Amino acid sequence: MVFWLLLPHLSCAGTMDDATLTAKGVTPSGKGQVLLIACGALAREIIAVKDANGLDHMDLQCLPAILHNHPDRIVPGVQDAVARYRDAYDKIFVVYADCGTGGQLQSACDELGVEMIAGPHCYSFFEGNEEFAARDEFTAFYLTDFLVRQFDAFVWEPLGLGRHPGLRDMYFGNYEKLVYQAQTDDPALTEKAQHCAERLGLAFERRFTGYGDLNSALVEI
Repeated sequence: MVFWLLLPHLSCAGTMDDATLTAKGVTPSGKGQVLLIACGALAREIIAVKDANGLDHMDLQCLPAILHNHPDRIVPGVQDAVARYRDAYDKIFVVYADCGTGGQLQSACDELGVEMIAGPHCYSFFEGNEEFAARDEFTAFYLTDFLVRQFDAFVWEPLGLGRHPGLRDMYFGNYEKLVYQAQTDDPALTEKAQHCAERLGLAFERRFTGYGDLNSALVEI
């Protein structure tokens, strides 16, 4: 099960708290030759990859992370961002996977002449697309670092589970486990992810993925 407001964005130089990334995203600094158009849920991970690999020629534009819950808004958001910034950069790369758009994002990127990261969603490219596909898991619910921190905003509240606890079995009755794909080694996040699993009545599994294919994709640009 993959859950998927466009408001003014904040500069990457400004605050990057989760609430800001969820509702507003990040605007580019105007520096660099390559613009990354990405989901706000990936902002910290992209910056970590950039810093670790010295990718100072890359600038970052993030759409609101809450579009994770509204995949129909991802394609228009990416199209608008490409149109807005195309003339300011030598290259644009889209750091969204398909993300519930049913192939529409790939088609839009092809029409716009921009590349995008491969994979059905971030859970896949964080784990590594080949490895994720080989698992062939249908009864696992996935969380990343960002989604663990924002579990209430992205899962619990939108699904009305706080107001209607009986809905839990309706939504999650066919799942067997919650898989926490950890990008960082943070005991506090692991503890919170385990609590999320308990709230959903699911078994818990932690996989340390690091940045997976995100790292290689950005380095190869």
